[in-house]
Amino acid sequence: MIDKVTKVFNQGRADEVTALSEVSLTVGDGEFVSLIGPSGCGKSTLLRLIADLIEPTAGTVRVAGKDAGRARRDQDYGIAFQQAGLFEWRTVRRNVELPLELRGLGKAERRARADQMLALVGLEEFGGHYPAQLSGGMQQRVAIARALAVQPPLLLMDEPFGALDEMTRERLQAELLGICAQTGTSTIFVTHSISEAVFLSHRVVVMSARPGRITAAVEVDLAARDEAARQSDAYFEHVTAVRQALRGIPASI
Repeated sequence: MIDKVTKVFNQGRADEVTALSEVSLTVGDGEFVSLIGPSGCGKSTLLRLIADLIEPTAGTVRVAGKDAGRARRDQDYGIAFQQAGLFEWRTVRRNVELPLELRGLGKAERRARADQMLALVGLEEFGGHYPAQLSGGMQQRVAIARALAVQPPLLLMDEPFGALDEMTRERLQAELLGICAQTGTSTIFVTHSISEAVFLSHRVVVMSARPGRITAAVEVDLAARDEAARQSDAYFEHVTAVRQALRGIPASI
C-alpha cells in the first residue's frame, strides 16, 4: 500500500521539514493496524497521505489496488478524526447520508443505508436528532457510521477516541472491533495510547521521532478482545513489548 514514502514540507526553503522518510507499510484485508510513536513523528501525516489529502514528496501510495487520488475519488476509504466533524444543521441520519449523496444515490437508498449504519453503531433511534443533542461518544459513533456508509475497504482513524473519558473510550473500542468484524473493513488507527493500540490491533506499528520512520511492528495475538483480555498476562506482555519498541528495545515476544 505504502512504498518508500517520504514527505518534505516547505521543500527548498529555510524552514524545510522532513516529516516522513522512506516509510513502507502494507495492510491486509480485514487487518487492524495501529500507528504509534512520539508526538510529531508523522502518524497523522501518513494518514493524510493515504487519504490523498496531501501528496508524497517521494514514493507511492495505493489503496485497494489504485493510486491514492483515484481511491479518494472512488471513496475507497472512510475517515474519522478526533473531532466528529458533524454538520450541526443536518440530522444524524442526514450526516450519515452525506457520502451517499456525493455518490448520487437516490433518497430511499440513502435512507436505508444510513439506517443500516446507525443500527450497526447502536444509534438507530437517533436518526432524527441533531449532533448537539448527542454526547461526545455518540457523535463519534455517528462519524464512524458516516465513514462506513459507502462500505469502503479501508477505514482511516486519527485518534477518534482521544477526547473521550476512559469508560466511553473503552466501550467504543469494543464496539469498533465488533463493527470491523462485521464489515471486514481494514483499519489504520492513529493513537498515542499503548493500551488502546494493543487492545484493538492485529499489529502495532511503531514510528520514530521526526523524520518519521517505521522502527518496529509488534504482532498482537490475544485469545479474545474483551474485558477479560485487558487483565490477561498476554495483554500486559504485548503492552510491554510496544513500550520497549518505543524506547528502541527489541521486542521479547
